[in-house]
Amino acid sequence: MRRPDDRDPRPAPPHRGKPVQRPTKPPLRVQTTTLWEYPSQHYGAGMQGDQRYVGATPSYVVWNLIQRYTREGDLVIDPMCGSGTTIDVAKDTGRRARGFDLAPYRDDIEKSDARKLPLGKESVQLVFLDPPYGDHIDYSEDPACIGKLSAYDPRYYEAMGQVLRECARVLVPGGVMGLYVCDYFEKKKGFAPVGFQLFAQMASLLVPLDVVAVTRHHKTLKMGNYHKAAEEQNFFLRGFNYLFIAQKPERAAPAPRRRR
Repeated sequence: MRRPDDRDPRPAPPHRGKPVQRPTKPPLRVQTTTLWEYPSQHYGAGMQGDQRYVGATPSYVVWNLIQRYTREGDLVIDPMCGSGTTIDVAKDTGRRARGFDLAPYRDDIEKSDARKLPLGKESVQLVFLDPPYGDHIDYSEDPACIGKLSAYDPRYYEAMGQVLRECARVLVPGGVMGLYVCDYFEKKKGFAPVGFQLFAQMASLLVPLDVVAVTRHHKTLKMGNYHKAAEEQNFFLRGFNYLFIAQKPERAAPAPRRRR
């Protein structure tokens, strides 16, 4: 889903000089530290998801989770699928995929609320979730859309708690969930620690495996007026997203019966 920067300040006029040189895409590799960076939204010669879509999940993040935590033929789902990035990456890697969204962007995305997925209990090997983290983007006309709830509103965290419980329900024992999210800031309202609050909810349902910082390459981070305002008004631009990784516990083996 789209990850806009802070509301203040407004972006500068479009660049009218030479076109910006896009970095060459390096080969994909499994990330080995908790700081992830890749210079493009998409990998390879093609595109995963749709670059015209207002949402923008970096496809290499999904690729890394799939490589580490699934095998060919496993089922990967995305409860808030946006333009279908997770589906495309899963298919690229020989995994089965299902994507859901309140406002399906294309035919292979199923209409569904992430709080009530049309999936059986313990049927999924990997869940990737990239939720809205506030009401600053109009994702859908559906009044049930969680993106209509402010990051400062307790109802947002209640709704996301329902989503996380549903994700935990559909995971098989040993299955893994990746939650990709960012904190939020408005000058007048201050800092909203969205990531920490969602991680606490996630950790109450699943076993935390690790926390990754994913470097953001949003174009506004290259705009001098944003940095000037951040310095003069004493706030920080969002330079990274969290990737919280957690696992559903394996079933414990039944204890041997004691001899009498």
